[in-house]
Amino acid sequence: MSILVVGEHDNATIKGGTLNAVTAAAVISLFTGGETHLLIAGHNAQSVAEAGTKIAGVSKVLLADAPHLAEGLAENVEATVLSIANGYSHIVLPATAYGKSIAPRIAARLDVAQMSDIIAVESADTFVRPVYAGNVIATVRSGDSTKVVTVRTTGFDAAATDGGSASIEKIAAAPDAGVSQFLNRQVTKLDRPELTSADVVVSGGRGLGSAENYTRILEPLADKLGGALGASRAAVDAGFVPNDYQVGQTGKIVAPELYIAVGISGAIQHLAGMKDSKVIVAVNKDAEAPIFSVADYGVVDDLFVAVPEWVDLLSQ
Repeated sequence: MSILVVGEHDNATIKGGTLNAVTAAAVISLFTGGETHLLIAGHNAQSVAEAGTKIAGVSKVLLADAPHLAEGLAENVEATVLSIANGYSHIVLPATAYGKSIAPRIAARLDVAQMSDIIAVESADTFVRPVYAGNVIATVRSGDSTKVVTVRTTGFDAAATDGGSASIEKIAAAPDAGVSQFLNRQVTKLDRPELTSADVVVSGGRGLGSAENYTRILEPLADKLGGALGASRAAVDAGFVPNDYQVGQTGKIVAPELYIAVGISGAIQHLAGMKDSKVIVAVNKDAEAPIFSVADYGVVDDLFVAVPEWVDLLSQ
């Protein structure tokens, strides 16, 4: 049987997490021999569906277009997925806020277990996922006829956005569930890369002391490196930055090429969100800070001295 990937998008572009989910689906298909289909559930989303046809590994794009799907309300997307679920052995979503709100509803309605936050595929029914904030890696097996899976985006490479030649099939959207209503959306606009897709992330912790210090110390470094800004939960709780900057188990999971942790002690909650980064550099005046246990390069120094020196060197 085929595999269905539920695509996350904004009716204009496909979100990056969908590309990672497509890669996971491609791995599953090696064991099942089935095709990978991509569902685009939205409104006036023809351009998104057309972009989906070019994604490597996608055999068919299913387009469900209706006004009540415009905002991606979980109840309405769920209903549309359920209307076609019988034709698929696996239903795959990215483990983003979007996927996490929809997948449990689908699994509950199908009366199956959900395989959450997988980082590897061992067979058609066996998956690997982190538990206990990533301190334990569990191998789980599902005997359900339909497997509902969410994919940790840092566990799989993004599928190529060109090279594919899928067809588009329009399907009927399920009726409006009528149990939720979209009110408004506040979108944060940044002049720098988005945190979960950036190649370089500069994160700050409680050691920065204040929001003013966070801005003064970290922004010049991030600007020089073309990176995104992140933060530990302690820095967010202290009001240094908004919570959409938070990296960690209760924030965003990132795996950039370079992760710089400044004034971050390295609590388990934070490590769970960034320890898969390719290169980790930590700056902390406490030589015993847990962050050094995962760092590739550690600098035991006063961050208020070390980081400005780096900026000066990068400016030369």
